[in-house]
Amino acid sequence: MKTEYLTKEAISTFIKAALKEDIGSGDHSTLAAIPADARSKAHLLIKGEGIIAGLEMAHYIFEAVDAELKIDDKLKDGESVKNGDIGFVVEGAAQSILSAERLVLNCMQRMSGIATYTHKLVQQISSTNAQLLDTRKTTPNFRMMEKWAVIIGGGTNHRFGLYDMVMLKDNHIDFAGGINKAILATQNYLKEKQLDLKIEVETRNLDEVKQVMATGGIDVVLLDNMTNSEMKEAVEIINGKYKTEASGGITEQTIEEVAKTGVDFISVGALTHSITSMDISLKAVK
Repeated sequence: MKTEYLTKEAISTFIKAALKEDIGSGDHSTLAAIPADARSKAHLLIKGEGIIAGLEMAHYIFEAVDAELKIDDKLKDGESVKNGDIGFVVEGAAQSILSAERLVLNCMQRMSGIATYTHKLVQQISSTNAQLLDTRKTTPNFRMMEKWAVIIGGGTNHRFGLYDMVMLKDNHIDFAGGINKAILATQNYLKEKQLDLKIEVETRNLDEVKQVMATGGIDVVLLDNMTNSEMKEAVEIINGKYKTEASGGITEQTIEEVAKTGVDFISVGALTHSITSMDISLKAVK
C-alpha cells in the first residue's frame, strides 16, 4: 500500500492549519460559557451504517488540542458500524473537547463515507484480480485523509500527486504531438533528471494501445472510456507486458463487468469526489 504520505509531520501540518482556520483568535463560545477547570466526557455516536474511518486521525487532533485528553477507543478503523454504535469516549478538559469537536467530526464523517463506498466497490470486484484505485480528484488540502480513507476501505492508492509518477494523459499526448513523441520525451527527461518514476500512458482506442506497445519503455497502459470488449482486446494485445488500468465513468453498476475484462486496476474518481459523508456526532456523557 502506498502510504508514504502519512507522516506525522504531514498530519501535524494539516491539523495546525485546520485548527487555525476553525479556532482563529479563540473559540469564544466555549471560552465564554465553559469554566477553564471544567472537566467532561463525550462519546462518538455513529448514526449511519458502513465502514468507520478516521479514529486514528481523531487521536492526532485531540492530542494537538490538548495532550491531557484521554481517549478510550471502542472501535478500530476499518470496522463495520451501524446506527447507535460508539466509536470512542473522550474525557478531559471540557474546553478542549469542544474546540476539537468539529475538526474531528469533519474528518471522520468524510473519511468514513469514502471508506464505506470504497469497501462496497472492492466487494463487487472481489471475485477478480483487479484492484480498486483512487484518483487525484480530491478536496484541496484534504487529499491525505481522503486517500487514507481509501486504504482503510480496502482500496489501493494511485499516485499521490504530480511528482511521484508520470502519467501521460490525452492532453499531454496531444500537446506533445503523439504517443511516441510523448513517451520518448518523457524517457529522456527522466534520464536527464535522474528520476526513477513509473510511466503510465493513457490510450483512447486500440490503435493507441498498439502505438504504446510499439514504443515501449513504460509501466502501465491506461484504457480510458473504452467498451468492455475493447478493454478485453487491449488486455490481450498487452499480454502481461505492462500493467493495465481501466478508467472513465466507471460506476457501481458497471465495475464488476469491467473487472472481468482482465484489467489489473480500475480507477474511480467517485471514491473521493462524489461520496456521502457518514452521519456521526460527538455527544456529552452526563
